[in-house]
Amino acid sequence: MTVAARRLPSSVWVTGLTVGAVAVVAVLAVKAEQGPQPHATAAARPSASASAQPSAKPSQAAAPAVPDGSGTGRRVVYSLGQKRVWLVDASEQTRRTFVVWPGSVSPEPGTYSVGQRDEARTGSDGVAIEHVMFFATGSGLSIAFSNAVDGASPQPVSGVQTGGIRMSKADGTALWAFGDTGTAVTVVK
Repeated sequence: MTVAARRLPSSVWVTGLTVGAVAVVAVLAVKAEQGPQPHATAAARPSASASAQPSAKPSQAAAPAVPDGSGTGRRVVYSLGQKRVWLVDASEQTRRTFVVWPGSVSPEPGTYSVGQRDEARTGSDGVAIEHVMFFATGSGLSIAFSNAVDGASPQPVSGVQTGGIRMSKADGTALWAFGDTGTAVTVVK
């Protein structure tokens, strides 16, 4: 047999190389869909207490439950001791909960309702505030939820009585959208 007879036609070579390249691309695509492959190292070995199922999301602490004795139905719940507010819908589901920065004058525990809403004003501490929702009085002051326009948390002012219960800007926006005039506000210890 001569050398020319043993040579394969170039179309066979091109077809073989194309099939091989497609196979490599297919294998790489399958591996890419599976995500990054971890490499075992001495420092990263699973322990006996490791979860068999990896978590797709970082764990978050569960939000505190709505306090007992805070009423029923659609309402805003404010805990004096926890310095926290819950927005509870008519089906008793918590729509949002967040920490607040109370003023120096607090409302007594009880049930109130939002009596007045002001989109923006100046607080008794001289800070520009928004999403102001008045619901109680104490020591001759109106008590209201609000957030600072600049989003800052209030600094205590020595000797000044304030009835503002401040929150972050995002929480103030959520409370403003949730609570209309007449919305129930339950204050608990």
